Amino acid sequence: MVVVMDAEATDEDVARVADTVRAAGGEAFVSRGVARTIVGLVGDVEHFDRLDLRTLPGVADVVRISVPYKLVSREHHKERSTIHVGGVPIGPGRFTLVAGPCAVEDARQTFEAADMAKAAGASLLRGGAFKPRTSPYAFQGLGEKGLEILATAREATGLPVVTEVVDAHDVPLVAQYADMLQVGTRNMQNFALLQAVGAAGKPVMLKRGLNATIEEWLMAAEYIAQRGNLDIVLCERGVRTFEKATRNTLDVSAVPVAQNLSHLPVMVDPSHASGLRELVVPLARAGIAVGADALMVDIHPHPEDARVDGSQALVGSDLRDLATAVRTLPQLVGRELTAPPGS
Repeated sequence: MVVVMDAEATDEDVARVADTVRAAGGEAFVSRGVARTIVGLVGDVEHFDRLDLRTLPGVADVVRISVPYKLVSREHHKERSTIHVGGVPIGPGRFTLVAGPCAVEDARQTFEAADMAKAAGASLLRGGAFKPRTSPYAFQGLGEKGLEILATAREATGLPVVTEVVDAHDVPLVAQYADMLQVGTRNMQNFALLQAVGAAGKPVMLKRGLNATIEEWLMAAEYIAQRGNLDIVLCERGVRTFEKATRNTLDVSAVPVAQNLSHLPVMVDPSHASGLRELVVPLARAGIAVGADALMVDIHPHPEDARVDGSQALVGSDLRDLATAVRTLPQLVGRELTAPPGS
């Protein structure tokens, strides 16, 4: 069960609802989005009905939710949400490009990639300062130095920054620099991390796990929402299958399925889905066609020298093809391309 607060509800109104539920032996989790505040209830639903919560000041509705991911479900939130990252919208009616280097290697590489991303139509800059790798001997990122480089690139280009956080202890540090916190595929079910980013006060991008079902993905988003944060973007980045021709298999069907089940925006990452530069643009086109709210792609000025995932980073003609796709295709599915800040 969830309590939907009126748009004009005060903090005191929200606290009154939560206190009433807790006094009755239940639990109340307050989640605040851009447009509304939701109070998720845990406990005896029949008892909550007898409390007649609809009569409390500031309450717009009380809704029983049949699915386990109550706060991110469309059962209580029929209209799909728009999330703002540093003033940049991600959601229905728009199409947003997120681009940049998979890993921050040095200032020059990052600034060049940021300029390339903006020229291609990106309105958000992605870049990894902390890199969880399959091999413990592979490049793990520059850490705080990488965050500082990203912050400087933001000042130079005006592009808000999306970057990954891999440890709950690092969330306060990364939140100082980032406009959006990314939870990667290997951490989709790192529940301590999900709870930490949920409480950090920043929008969150949640990648689907390599072997996760869509319901498991949405339940992971629920962990974030339950800690007070409804500003979540889901990212489909391919799942592990028997096929070895690509790194992963991009599940384009997950986009409309997740949009039908949840009010959260859904993004596609064709770079990590394929692992191959020549497949990124075709898969990006597929993501746009199937109705994704955003794309996230890797860009590198010199992919042959990249320390991480150079084989999938766009440059040259491939990047020009991507720019053409994001300029022309979104309008065919009723979307307007989100312009880079300051353009």
